[in-house]
Formats: sequence, structure tokens, C-alpha cells
Amino acid sequence: MSRAMTDILTELDTYLRSNDRPPDSLGLSDLDGFLTGLVCTPKPVANWADAAFGAGVRVPKRIMELTTQRMDQIAAGLAAATPVLEPVFWQAPEGHAIAMDWCEGFMEAVKLDVAAWDTFGQSAIGSKLMMPILVHMFDDGGNSMFGIAEEDIDQTLEVAAEAVPRVVPLIYREMRQR
Repeated sequence: MSRAMTDILTELDTYLRSNDRPPDSLGLSDLDGFLTGLVCTPKPVANWADAAFGAGVRVPKRIMELTTQRMDQIAAGLAAATPVLEPVFWQAPEGHAIAMDWCEGFMEAVKLDVAAWDTFGQSAIGSKLMMPILVHMFDDGGNSMFGIAEEDIDQTLEVAAEAVPRVVPLIYREMRQR
């Protein structure tokens, strides 16, 4: 991770953990997934800041600049000749990545252009590429939306989290071709 990226993420995280943050704002991992979903969406999305920080909330100019810079970093990584995605996942004490918040953030961006994402998700390639993100979705009762057995959840989520940095550049490319 570059020093510039680390600095941006550190400053955003400090704000998002502070008492100054809007109460409905996304956390850092959610925000990173959300911004990645926006970058992958084929058309610009209006009012994305309302979904990220809360409807009608005034966010400090510096935070909006940092958020835009992070989105630009994600876009540059995905558009590179050899695409790169460095998602902000939490780390479990045992050392494995926890991608649930990131994936939930990504899906929040998907909700902002349902028509484009539905078409993609219903395609053979789209349904396959989205699976590592979608297996991280759980209902309000904590049950897997895909009926994954409780004894298989940890292993399934670990494998899916490892796949996210590989599949998202492919999602980006496929969505750009639409």
C-alpha cells in the first residue's frame, strides 16, 4: 500500500471514528467497498455522498476531497494495464481478512443503479463474478442469504474474501463493456 493511500485511509478513518462524523455515515471498510462499487458502476451516480454519509448531511470539504482521492486511487488501480485492487478489509485477531463490511458497502453502491447491476448479475459471467461479494450478505437474523451452513461459514467467507481482489477488476472490466 502506498504512503499516499495509507495517509488518505488514516485520515478518513480518524474522521469516521470521531464524534464529528454524521451518525449515518459508512465506516472505513464499508466506504471503501462503496467507492469501489461506484467506480465499477458504468454511469456516474448522482447523490452518492448521501448514501455514504447520510442524506442532506454536510461533510467537511477535506473529507470529501479525501473520499474523491480514494475513489480516484481505486479507479486508477482498476483501469491499469495490470489491474490492482487493495480493498480495506478488517483483520481478525487470528490474522484472516474480514470482508463483510467492505462487501456490504459495495452492495450499497449497487443499489444506486439497480438496473445496470441486475442486468450484469443475471448474466452468466456476472453471477459468477459477484458471488465472492454476495456470499458475505446475511439477513437481520445473522443467517446466510445463500443458506450456507453455519459450520461452513468461516471457511466460505475466508475463501470469498481472498477472491474479492481478483474478481473486482474483472467486474470493472465487464461493467465498462456494457
